[in-house]
Amino acid sequence: MATAKVLVTGASGFIAKHCIAELLRRDFAVQATLRNLSRADEVRGGIEHAGADPSSVTFAVADLLHDDGWEPAMEGCAYVLHVASPFPLNEPRDPEDVIRPAREGALRVLKAARRAGVKRVVLTSSIVAIDLPWPEAAVGHVFTENDWTNPERPDITSYVVSKTLAERAAWNFVKSDPAGPELTVVNPAFVLGPAPDPDLSTSHEVLRLMAVGAYPAAPKVGFPISDVRDVAITHALAMTHPQAAGERFLSANGFLRLIEVGRLLADTLPDLKSKVPRIELPDFFVRGLSLVDRRLKAVLPDLGFPRPISNAKSHKVLGQSFRSPQEAVKTAAASLRALHVI
Repeated sequence: MATAKVLVTGASGFIAKHCIAELLRRDFAVQATLRNLSRADEVRGGIEHAGADPSSVTFAVADLLHDDGWEPAMEGCAYVLHVASPFPLNEPRDPEDVIRPAREGALRVLKAARRAGVKRVVLTSSIVAIDLPWPEAAVGHVFTENDWTNPERPDITSYVVSKTLAERAAWNFVKSDPAGPELTVVNPAFVLGPAPDPDLSTSHEVLRLMAVGAYPAAPKVGFPISDVRDVAITHALAMTHPQAAGERFLSANGFLRLIEVGRLLADTLPDLKSKVPRIELPDFFVRGLSLVDRRLKAVLPDLGFPRPISNAKSHKVLGQSFRSPQEAVKTAAASLRALHVI
């Protein structure tokens, strides 16, 4: 018999499918939201590929921009994992296309959770809500859950703004409403690990583009790496741990430059050696190229500023250990090959 019922939002997403699989392995009952129920079978297939039996998962229709459906979807749920949030590969023409559903969706879910009597909401935020302050932090600063991105920073993308404002709005909501649910936040980084199906995440799309030779050279940037399986475990632990209420948790480990990610891709799949980035571009060239390739805007704040992080809090409070960044990249590459994506 299941221990408790959990609502997972945005079930079609990469992280959400792994979160659902992790919850099922821990014997929770899962209900999941989709904007369109026609994707339910696809999601079930992804959950199964992630290593769990999806037959007991139920689905409900809900949209981040509309009130309808949220409260009924939470009926009988003790917990909510709010994973859904837009993550475009390309910068949208209108930033509100990303910011509005992220911020409004977080508040909509929290308000519905309060009405439904949910005990705790775990919000999937991002490292980008942590490691892009302004003015720039000193080189060598190790970022922790105590740090915050400044959404007024002039060189960040709408996605960064959306994650920062959504998380800030969520914290402000629970602080202003003691009758509401507890809140815990998980902040992953560059999320890789095994893809459960060909519906690629933005991070996996970066690997796919490397694999087809779209980036023969890479910017001189790098990122902390998250294995999606670890991110799912962080969500599950943060959901029930007594000391996790009111806390943020970085769910990432290590640091890799983009050119190192490409080399690991080629190490795993040697036939891609001629396709992956072979050199790093000078920063001034990347800044100029970003004027015509909007995808590069996302890396501009990272030029010249590696951002090391500490996951000590997740170790200490949740007792979690993490896979290596190398394993995250290699398992991602192997899964994309098995899915015939690269």
